[in-house]
Amino acid sequence: MMDLLKTNCFDIQETMIIVGSCLERMQPKAYKELEQISSNIYDVCLEKEHLNMVVTKIIGMIARGKIKKLVFATVDKSPHCVQLHYVIKELENAIDISNIELINYVAVDNKLNKIPIETISLSKNLSKLKEISRKNG
Repeated sequence: MMDLLKTNCFDIQETMIIVGSCLERMQPKAYKELEQISSNIYDVCLEKEHLNMVVTKIIGMIARGKIKKLVFATVDKSPHCVQLHYVIKELENAIDISNIELINYVAVDNKLNKIPIETISLSKNLSKLKEISRKNG
């Protein structure tokens, strides 16, 4: 695993997996699932680094034109790690990423769970979640 923010923007491959730095330790079997997708895995800790630094770094990597698939994976329920999934919207606001396959996972019980982008967007909208909770509750 490589440190995302210490990696040269030119030293990348077509498939890029970005994980919360605690994922390998906390959910090792889920991490092994990611290794089956690609060995090109980068870690970052959003408890330590600011989201904007991560977004800027990834934009620089994407600008090199090599990335075809971008995967984000974190442990579930972390208020810091959840921000990693918000990177996609920030990238979309800054550059055209329509030619890149985007996938989000959270690891629960040592298994990867694919999370739709709509769910991630909804997680940032607490008033909408409140409405849904009331209707279901």
